[in-house]
Amino acid sequence: MLKMGRVERYIHDRLREGKLHFVLLDPDDVSPETAGKIAGMSEEIGVDAIMVGGSIGAEGEVLDDVVKAIKENSTLPVILFPGSHGGISRYADAIFFMSLLNSRNPFFITGAQALGAFQVKRYGIEPIPMAYLIIEPGETVGWVGDAKPIPRHKPKIAAAYALAGQYLGMRLVYLEAGSGAEKPVPPEMISLVKKVIDVPLIVGGGIRTGEQARRAVEAGADIVVTGTAIEKAGSLGKAQKKLKELNRGIKG
Repeated sequence: MLKMGRVERYIHDRLREGKLHFVLLDPDDVSPETAGKIAGMSEEIGVDAIMVGGSIGAEGEVLDDVVKAIKENSTLPVILFPGSHGGISRYADAIFFMSLLNSRNPFFITGAQALGAFQVKRYGIEPIPMAYLIIEPGETVGWVGDAKPIPRHKPKIAAAYALAGQYLGMRLVYLEAGSGAEKPVPPEMISLVKKVIDVPLIVGGGIRTGEQARRAVEAGADIVVTGTAIEKAGSLGKAQKKLKELNRGIKG
């Protein structure tokens, strides 16, 4: 059995104290300089970890430079959130080693994972097994991952997939509406999924306001991921204001 590593222990230790806020930065949308500044602000505000990745273009030197800039400006754990096996950087602390369980394409369920496994081992990156589920509308990640998005009004389907992921040995479940989604994952779906699983539940996609973040937490989300609302804020000052609003919504 895969032993729990430092970053996963950190997540569980923090969860004993309350809900967590992770900020997702896409190397295709932010420069290394901006990523570093956002990471520094995030740590000051009380964010718990920085995720790095994206559906398109988040790999190679572009990815490495963003990860290094974050590490230089923050002591928060940097967790890779890869769109495929190319989204691996030797400079990160951990990787969400995830399977897109509701993909129509086996490549995103086990294929990309097999192609990236040796690289994760060679670089000594901590793998954290995670069940990844795309909820309507799914946005870019749903299209790229050839997902069959779970209907928003069918929470029981999401719960069944989430429980299956746990039974398959995955130690986190992530409900994803898609970056920039018009609406976040419905609270009713979050609530039912949380009732049936025993592992931490992550929720992301379409969370633009502190109120939306608060609703996700009240419904049962253990970790809320925000990103697009911060990246698209327009300036670092506005990004900082948005970060504070979202963090208050999650942590009270």
